[in-house]
Amino acid sequence: MPAPRWLTRLSSALALGAALLGASVAAAETIEVTDLAGRVVNVTRDPSKVVLSEGRQLYTLAMLDRDDPFKRVVGWGDDLIQNDPGAWAKYLAKFPQAKDVVQMGNPYAADVSMEKIAALGTEVYILDLSNYFKAQETGLLAKLEKAGIATIFVDFRQDPTRNVLPSVQLLGRVLGREKEAAAFADYYLRQTRRIYARIGAIADAKKPLVFVERAAGLLPCCATFGPFNFGRFVEEAGGRNWGSQFFSAFQAQAAQEKVLADDPDVYFLTGANWYGSNPGSSPVSLGYDATPEKVQKELAALMQRPGFPQLKAVQGKKVMAFYHQFYDAPYYFVAELAMAKEFYPDLFKDVDPEAVFKEFHEKFLPVPYSGVFWAKLQ
Repeated sequence: MPAPRWLTRLSSALALGAALLGASVAAAETIEVTDLAGRVVNVTRDPSKVVLSEGRQLYTLAMLDRDDPFKRVVGWGDDLIQNDPGAWAKYLAKFPQAKDVVQMGNPYAADVSMEKIAALGTEVYILDLSNYFKAQETGLLAKLEKAGIATIFVDFRQDPTRNVLPSVQLLGRVLGREKEAAAFADYYLRQTRRIYARIGAIADAKKPLVFVERAAGLLPCCATFGPFNFGRFVEEAGGRNWGSQFFSAFQAQAAQEKVLADDPDVYFLTGANWYGSNPGSSPVSLGYDATPEKVQKELAALMQRPGFPQLKAVQGKKVMAFYHQFYDAPYYFVAELAMAKEFYPDLFKDVDPEAVFKEFHEKFLPVPYSGVFWAKLQ
């Protein structure tokens, strides 16, 4: 005997109510994670309102929320807009709603505004590990906790060769993008391990000595890296980083006279389009909006500074400029591939770093590849 119509309607209503309740519970699911500062944090999984302390954290968010990297971002630092205008223009053209994201200012210029973060209804605040002690000292962490705003620390700058993978996996869990994070992990390991497999047995004595000038044309010569970030990139690619001999810090200032006297085998420098934020600078403006002709002109000019034309690296055309933002991006390994190919062309003759970066855009990023991200002095 068929059930009465009123009972069928009641059952359907109850089922719908249960489904809606289940969906609400799922949407508000809280998970426990350990961030890159080693803190155990309870955080809402798949939050709808996130604040990025640094705009360049978008490089990673774009991989995880590829369909719309801005859909959950309600506030961010202005460093991407100021320091990578080519990337900003490219993302803004694809996602015009990005202009509505509230700018939180320069994350390095002043303490983060707790009031601003709270007013945005922030569920998760993503902070760089380099600001961990500052956030403690200013009381920001305690204030965020009291306001019920979860804070997680990630690291794409201080020690990226160790921390990019756990940072992406952490964000994947928090944002409900575990599948995307796992796909990145596979690709990342495939690219980084093939470098190690080819150069891991090379003795240090046979490796080239490399000087890396940090933000050439923007900072005074010769800002450089210790055994971290670009300094570590050089080492993982099979070179000896000049700065690692003298400095234990992330970054340092080397005396130009000492660098010139040591006459490194290879000279690297980092550059980006800083002309808008620093009009008086003269960098190699690498990035999405760069052109080969302009890059070569800028690179050649920097190598004409007093004393530089006499360097054996300059005379032998063993000079390369790299996109500065690799130092804060999950795809830094592309720079390592280009370095390794420069150091050992025979070992990497089958590797095309630009093809890898193009493929990475096609597989993981919502915007197409364009521009110039490294260049060799011609």
